[in-house]
Amino acid sequence: MEFDWSHPPFECDRSLIQRDIEESFEDPFAVRLMPDSPRFAVQARFFNLGKSATGRGVLSLYRTNGKLIRVIFARPFMPDEEFFYQRRLNQMLAQ
Repeated sequence: MEFDWSHPPFECDRSLIQRDIEESFEDPFAVRLMPDSPRFAVQARFFNLGKSATGRGVLSLYRTNGKLIRVIFARPFMPDEEFFYQRRLNQMLAQ
């Protein structure tokens, strides 16, 4: 999986680094969502909820052409996102 980090459109805060973002996409239990908003769907943007190798939850908004991922925005999980991720993880492991 290749990332385009040239001219990132956002600044990472000190609690989140580029490596955390990349690792969250490699999470085998990551949840990838297609937007239900016409505003995002027209521009082919997607959401990724995943955890880094250190267990840090990361929500990312990104675009992709199938080969290259361009992260538009990323931040640590909020409590609701952590709950959603954990619920999906539990469902996947129960199967």
